Parts: sequence; C-alpha cells; structure tokens
Amino acid sequence: MSIFDKFRGVERRLAELQAAGGRNPFAVVIERPLSSTVGIIEGRETLLFGTNNYLGLSQSPRAVEAAIEAVRARGVGTTGSRIANGTQSLHEQLEQHIASFFHQKHCMVFSTGYQANLGMISTLAGKGDYLLLDADSHASIYDASRLGHAQVIRFRHNDPDDLQKRLNRIKDEPGAKLVVVEGIYSMTGNVVPMAEMAAVKRETGATLLVDEAHSFGVLGPNGRGVAEAAGVESDVDFVVGTFSKSLGTVGGYCVSNHPELELVRLHCRPYMFTASLPPEVIAATMAALDDMQAQPQLRSQLMDNAARFHAGLNGLGLTTGQTVSPVVGVVLETIPEAIMLWNTLLSLGLYVNLSLPPATPDHHPLLRCSVMATHTSEQIDRAVEIFREALSRLPAAA
Repeated sequence: MSIFDKFRGVERRLAELQAAGGRNPFAVVIERPLSSTVGIIEGRETLLFGTNNYLGLSQSPRAVEAAIEAVRARGVGTTGSRIANGTQSLHEQLEQHIASFFHQKHCMVFSTGYQANLGMISTLAGKGDYLLLDADSHASIYDASRLGHAQVIRFRHNDPDDLQKRLNRIKDEPGAKLVVVEGIYSMTGNVVPMAEMAAVKRETGATLLVDEAHSFGVLGPNGRGVAEAAGVESDVDFVVGTFSKSLGTVGGYCVSNHPELELVRLHCRPYMFTASLPPEVIAATMAALDDMQAQPQLRSQLMDNAARFHAGLNGLGLTTGQTVSPVVGVVLETIPEAIMLWNTLLSLGLYVNLSLPPATPDHHPLLRCSVMATHTSEQIDRAVEIFREALSRLPAAA
C-alpha cells in the first residue's frame, strides 16, 4: 500500500473537474495584478471578484514604500520565532498599534490568520474544557479544536437560542466554556447576530471569542468589526483576525483586555514554534492600518458596492446569502452547474472562487465572490453582466 493511496479519491475528483471545464479551479494563476481590481489571468485582463482585498489596500502606495524602506533597513526576515530571536522592535510596535486600534490592553501577533485561530483556540480550550462552535465555522477553528482536545459542541448557524440551550445543558459541568463565532462567515457572507450572542455570553458566564477576519475594516463606525457595530465590544473576551483581508498583507492577531494573554505566549505552540513576520510585512501592515483609519470613506464605499453587486445578482434570479456584506456567495444546485458557470465566467473575464462540498454549508456548491471598495460602479455592473452572459450559455439541464 502506498502512503499516497489515501489521496486517490481527491485525484479522481480533480481529474473530473478538469475534464468538465478544462481548468484546475484550485490552481488559477494571477500572472500580474494591474490594480487592486484587475489582473492578468490566462494572458487577458480579468476583473478580480475573488480576492478578499476588501479595501483595495494590497496596492497601497504608502504600504509599498514602507515595505521597501523596512527591507533596506532591516533585511527580509527574522529567522526565528517570537520567543527566540524573532522579536524585533517592529513586532512590538505592531502589537501596540493593533491593541490601540481595538481599545484593548494586550495583543499577540501571529504569522498568519490561520495560526491566530489555531493558536488561541487550542490554547484557551484544552482537555476537560468545552468548545462551542457555530456549525459553519472556518476550517482553522475546527483544526484548533482538534489540537486543543476540548470537547466540541456545535450549535446551529447564527442561532443564539440553540447556543444558550447547549450551554445550559453543561452549566454544572466542570471545565471552561469557550464560545467561538465569526463576524462575517467567509463562504456565505452571513453576519453573526452579535448582540444576541453577547447576551447569551453574559447570561451563562461563558468566555467569548470572535473571529473578525472578514469583518475587520469592514463593519463598525471605526472598522473594528461586528462587535463594534453591535455595541458589545465589552462583552467580547478575545478578538482574533487577520491582516490578509482588509489590510492586504499577511499575518494574524489576537487582542484582549485579559492580562493573562501575556501568559498565552508561553503556552501557544503555533506562536512559539513558527518564525515571526518579516520586517517588510510588519511595516506594510502598519502603513495599511494608517491608510484604513485615514480613509473611513472606504468602508461606506465598500458597503455601497456590496449592496449594488448583491442586488444585481439577485436580479438575475441567483440565490445569495440574505445579508449584504462584501462576501457574496452564489448558491447553486449541482456541482456540474457550478463548474460550468465558474469556467464560463473566467473565460468571459471575471474571476470568482469555486467552492465545493464538503467545504460549503449545506453541501451545496457555491461561487464565492468578494467585493472591494475600489471596484467602480462600472466594474460591478460589468461583473453582473458577465454573470448574465454566462448563465445564458449554460445548458438547460446544467
């Protein structure tokens, strides 16, 4: 038996996907970005509606210059973890910036957003504890549950009543109870009912962690996310997020007012045994954060664009999430339909993400689209028109 035999099923399914559309949908190459909204794919200009670059700051001139200056002054890497030689003054500056932005006392910065969830959740909820997860939680959250060995209890998606029932069942059990929700769910764009979740937290005494990966920079008067938008920041014990969405760089963070967060540094394996962020990424991230704070109009433009795109797709008869957010998931009935539609969209010059079961809610395939503040009205309307054209080319029985 080969060590690779376990992958033969994936190999067959991938071959079927390529045979159906002529492309590997998980190996698309953006040969060169021309701007935050347009890139060269397969040799032609393509509208980018699948990049998570919500504020368009991956192309921030301020961030670019800050990265260049940091490389010249400090080199390209740290070659060590934060608890060894991997902490430079820039790391501490970034943590202070992020903590200050969230009005929190403490911050830990991770090398990726995935590691932030993996590290914090697995460290906070260990053997003998209870981890209560929304059924539609991101893969990083589920992976953290396996690393931490807490008992996992799933509650229905965005259902605070179901969460309360499940917490009440274990109220007399020993062990900490950690509830994890996301601000904006990455596949559907659904927004968590944060005020109601916070009320459950208060009534039950559970600990609450919110993953603001897709809501940081997007929701709230200052862009602090769904907890700020709902006015319940004081009820949240830990906020986790990433720089790879609204700030356009890479890395993750956790902020908290709990002083024990400093002790977590010495228990959190994904933090302790990973090389720290390189100087140029830190410098670019701080510059992008400055950009975001200096341009609050980006958030309002982003939501206007999201509403325009959402309405345009609904006008075509497509099924999307009910909540208007920068993540627009187009839910389809069959995998062949999703594959054909995705391939046709790309051929017509529109890039979105193809998401297939079991990675999608309710086992339906979907086309995951993401809108940017830097998309023009003309680009949004053009993307909707490309969807219209692609739908007209589908076989009737697709």
